[in-house]
Amino acid sequence: MTSVEIWPGKPYPRGATWDGAGTNFSLFSQNATGVELLLFGEYQEARPEEVVRLREKSVDTWHCYLPGVSPGRKYAYRVYGKYDPANGHRFNSNKLLLDPYAKAIAGKLTWNDALFGYKVGDKREDLSKDRRNSSLYLPKCVVVNQEFDWEGDRSPGYEWNETIIYEAHVKGLTALHPLLPPKLRGTYAGLGSPSVVDYLSKLGITAVELLPVQQHVNDRYLLDNGLTNYWGYNTIGFFAPDCTYASGSNRGDQVNEFKNMVKSLHAAGIEVILDVVYNHTAEGNEKGPTLSFRGIDNAAYYNLSPEDKRYYMDFSGCGGSFNMRQPRVLQFIMDSLRYWVTEMHVDGFRFDLASALAREFFDVDKLSSFFDIILQDPVLSQVKLIAEPWDLGPGGYQVGNFPGLWTEWNGKYRDTVRRFWKGDDSQLSELGYRITGSSDLYQSEGRTPGASINFITCHDGFTLQDLVSYNEKHNEANGEENKDGSDHNDSWNCGVEGPADDEELNRLRRRQMKNFFATLFLSQGTPMLLAGDECGHTQLGNNNTYCQDNELTWMNWDLDEHAGDLLEFARKLIWFRRKHPVFRRQHFFQGRPLLGRNVKDIIWFKADGMEMNEDDWQNDGYKFIGVYLSGEGVLDRDEQGNRILDDSFLLLLNAWHETVRFKIASGTGSGWRLAFDTCDLSAFNEGEGAFLDGGVDVQARSFVLLVQPRDSASKKNMADSPTS
Repeated sequence: MTSVEIWPGKPYPRGATWDGAGTNFSLFSQNATGVELLLFGEYQEARPEEVVRLREKSVDTWHCYLPGVSPGRKYAYRVYGKYDPANGHRFNSNKLLLDPYAKAIAGKLTWNDALFGYKVGDKREDLSKDRRNSSLYLPKCVVVNQEFDWEGDRSPGYEWNETIIYEAHVKGLTALHPLLPPKLRGTYAGLGSPSVVDYLSKLGITAVELLPVQQHVNDRYLLDNGLTNYWGYNTIGFFAPDCTYASGSNRGDQVNEFKNMVKSLHAAGIEVILDVVYNHTAEGNEKGPTLSFRGIDNAAYYNLSPEDKRYYMDFSGCGGSFNMRQPRVLQFIMDSLRYWVTEMHVDGFRFDLASALAREFFDVDKLSSFFDIILQDPVLSQVKLIAEPWDLGPGGYQVGNFPGLWTEWNGKYRDTVRRFWKGDDSQLSELGYRITGSSDLYQSEGRTPGASINFITCHDGFTLQDLVSYNEKHNEANGEENKDGSDHNDSWNCGVEGPADDEELNRLRRRQMKNFFATLFLSQGTPMLLAGDECGHTQLGNNNTYCQDNELTWMNWDLDEHAGDLLEFARKLIWFRRKHPVFRRQHFFQGRPLLGRNVKDIIWFKADGMEMNEDDWQNDGYKFIGVYLSGEGVLDRDEQGNRILDDSFLLLLNAWHETVRFKIASGTGSGWRLAFDTCDLSAFNEGEGAFLDGGVDVQARSFVLLVQPRDSASKKNMADSPTS
């Protein structure tokens, strides 16, 4: 029974909504027979102070309004119905449940068998029913105050061709930062602090893509082995910023702390993109715990096997995939995404295993309801949308197949660039597509080069330092006998694995890292840099650090001379890209003379200065290539807003193990200067070097960039030329 006053309330908005006088509670459950709302005191976890029976139900949504219930109040639900796994129903009123729409969650889950809806160890497995109360072990939802002074905050609003992404982990980026007080290390407040924001601004990136920050659960088997789910791809609270990254101790502090972080980054001209996991939940398959969705309405929320509803369809390898055919589930996902945009001011999303979201039944369908809804949504259709274009199901590799609004992590770019610089045969033709924006993947859908999210490394795999230092993965610390993690290996390690004191070996490795940087930031498309790569962070060969919350994954800010040199090179490259629009075209190259010009927009040539022909592209032995990029017709604006033309460039890439003499391609004019040479670790002249005549030696495994500056007069005369 309860002593609180109960009003009928409203079915919308869902979740707990405080209006200044009280709180409206709303919960969707299509198949439930009853719902109870439990209110907890400040220090109570096992027994609620109040139990409220929800008697109002509108179109499968249970609701009430409680005057006087204010922000900071903890709550959870009990939901009644059939426990009938064979028919997809797993209601168990002994289990407390988190509100799917909770805006904040207080505390961590404490693993106990009572969290499972079935009797763990019973010979009937999940067909049995456990009657223990799980209240003591489940964190609680928190009513929050959504009021916040954004002080006129607005998204920087970069176009895709202007965007440079920095993939980072909130804790990993800040846990060891020497200028942060201990309380702020590893937190939203730390990431939004002046010292960290200043570092990101000087680096030149335009967006941070944060590994999952929605409330997640640490897997039981990891905790039992002294590990943790560091990456956070195990979400349970899709509206709630993870309390793990909050510096404050009061319930709900994480919401305002996250907002302050976004506001600080926006003020510095940096967008915030969230890595989100809507392909599965932390409840997993039929053997998983009952924490929220499973106990609220398993048959509605989850994609169950059509042959046997006891089991789940699994396209992520983690079980518990959402039922994308259920309108209320689609609404839940859309509401969550809109919330992060409208209330938390994020600028976009990267969807983990996005192909799984396109599976309405079994096959991947790019015309699925999920994509249709986003396309017509006035909020979500205007933000940055990035797909990880694969999942673990049949036909799940969908690079190049997402609809027009979407950009994609281009796995083919990563693989091709790695293989080229490794020195593999038969890479030139593929490389040509990848460094020019992958027109073969994106042009037919009407997308631009920006649709290709180019990357060499990401959180999942080797760091760049390890890519050039290890032949094999070294994941022994993960406790799986080094069997976990990808076996895909395109590393290049100068012939010796692991750390080395040999200066020549280290020099070669740094050169190869600079080759990767130069290729990444001078390719058409949207570059993404893994946090720490710019200063040579190592994970000692571990290519699957999902469970390593320690100095192996935390960014080391104590830079030595070599790391500082690498960082400076990366900074200069990023700002060089931002300065020159020829490297961030909004349209694909045509490969023919520009309108009213005598020179092509792009020319591919061999070391002898002659243009590549079809036979040359198929030559297995070619491991070097020259690329001419014309600045004519590529317009930009100077600091005064005047329209100007860009310089022209020669990109000389040599993945061969010997020096190659490149002759300046005929028809590209004269006046070429050296911008940088990755073989010369100190050189980055940005076009201020001496004029070159005839040709240039490109040493083994190195990248040379030449620039043909245009004088101010010629730029002014061409100011009315058509854009690229």
